[in-house]
Amino acid sequence: MKFTGLTIGIPKEILAGERRVAVTPETAAQLVKDGARVLVQKGAGLGAYISDDEYRAVGAEICSDVRELVQAAQVVLKVKQPAFNVELGVSEVELLREGQVLITFLHPAAPANHGIVQELARRGVIALTLDSIPRISRAQTMDALTSMSTVAGYKAVISAANRLPKFLPMLGTAVGMVQPAQVVVIGAGVAGLQAIATAKRLGAVTKAADVRPDAAEQAKSLGARIIELPIPSELAIGEGGYAKLLPEEWLKKEQEAIAPAVSEADIVILSALVPGHEAPVLVTQEMVETMRPGSVIVDISIDQGGNCALARAGEIIEHGGVVIDGTQNIPGTVPVSATMLFAKNVLHFVSHLVHDGKVELNLADEIIAASLVTHNGQIVHSGTLEAMRAHGEGAV
Repeated sequence: MKFTGLTIGIPKEILAGERRVAVTPETAAQLVKDGARVLVQKGAGLGAYISDDEYRAVGAEICSDVRELVQAAQVVLKVKQPAFNVELGVSEVELLREGQVLITFLHPAAPANHGIVQELARRGVIALTLDSIPRISRAQTMDALTSMSTVAGYKAVISAANRLPKFLPMLGTAVGMVQPAQVVVIGAGVAGLQAIATAKRLGAVTKAADVRPDAAEQAKSLGARIIELPIPSELAIGEGGYAKLLPEEWLKKEQEAIAPAVSEADIVILSALVPGHEAPVLVTQEMVETMRPGSVIVDISIDQGGNCALARAGEIIEHGGVVIDGTQNIPGTVPVSATMLFAKNVLHFVSHLVHDGKVELNLADEIIAASLVTHNGQIVHSGTLEAMRAHGEGAV
């Protein structure tokens, strides 16, 4: 069987507010059926309303001590990057050992995670990040970033609407019409398109911007008004149709093009990402200061550094009356749906990686090559190395 001889460990997530878990009873059952020993930390699924007994019923083992779980596992599956475990007084990275495989959303290009990546390399951990899986047809079932982007785009608008001190839809009342809210979505990838659709369903007027003409066209098909960007296609579109990092002078042109729409917006949803790289800053402090008090910015891209210059990872702040939401784990606030999708993506990725009970790092495979972050004590992820150089940091 495919996983015979392999022990897979699933710790409980400890990032504040994170309620997802890396496996469900359904995916655990498949791993066990194919020969794996599956260790799940006690209470790991409770945030997604999955009990320990449900895992036991499909053959998984429940472990009370996360140290023992990680020590026994050859492969560790997580949702989010390692964090400091207050209860144990150590970082989760310190629990890992040389040659062990970690699969998670590592967001290695984000400056906040550079220290984690460097320590993983120093410890000899083989780390693979799910946010760098290429969007190619044979990787669709493994593409957790797309799955979680769908969740994030939906929940970002719901969260913003909850904070906005006004209605989203146009409403007719006995004393007159209440005008609809203006929602601007920057980045019309999966998250952005879902944000546009959700905002439209709630009755808002939506505008969208994306440097890629095809993405802008998709946004238009959902009813968004398009903010025209003066960016040549050859500069904007990279391999596989993804956005490319723009040269500084063109980034400034993009900022200038979206500034008027941002100034008029009640809600701004930021979801512009360049796969494997630090997110570009598209909304500057000066742009935020032109917005009306009571407006809301949700920076979905915060895990990769953020599109708003003022956004702070994991914090919700206010600047000049504008709320800037830097929540890092938006999908974690929709744990049931997000966990179901994520666990299936992870199962397919692990199945791609493991053969005859062993992890095989075939670097000629573009899925593995793109997602590999640390290997043989070195940082090998190109986007991370580029971001580290840009911030004057040295790699291992």
